[in-house]
Amino acid sequence: MSRSESGQASVELLGSVPALLALCLVLFQLGAVGYASVLAGNAAEAGALAMAAGTDVAAGARESLPGWSRAHPRVDSGHGRVRVHLQPPSLLRLVSRRLEVTAEAAVNAP
Repeated sequence: MSRSESGQASVELLGSVPALLALCLVLFQLGAVGYASVLAGNAAEAGALAMAAGTDVAAGARESLPGWSRAHPRVDSGHGRVRVHLQPPSLLRLVSRRLEVTAEAAVNAP
């Protein structure tokens, strides 16, 4: 391998690093959205159980969330339904707002 070929390989490697980093960030963000969706579903179910028990729905939903996700959940309830809106973690706040996930759970009233 000549010296110029070795330099070319180094340049190509350095050129691929930003693309690889971007791919890793996208994969992390997809995982964060999926995890936030699961957490929102669990929180909606916890809120629905609180509604069935006659206790505070929003507190029931928030208590089921881990620390990082308790900061900004929105909990809406009424007519036997609980809806939880949750923003996944992200490096950019604008991205987090646009990727907000929503989950809903219902309670059958007797």
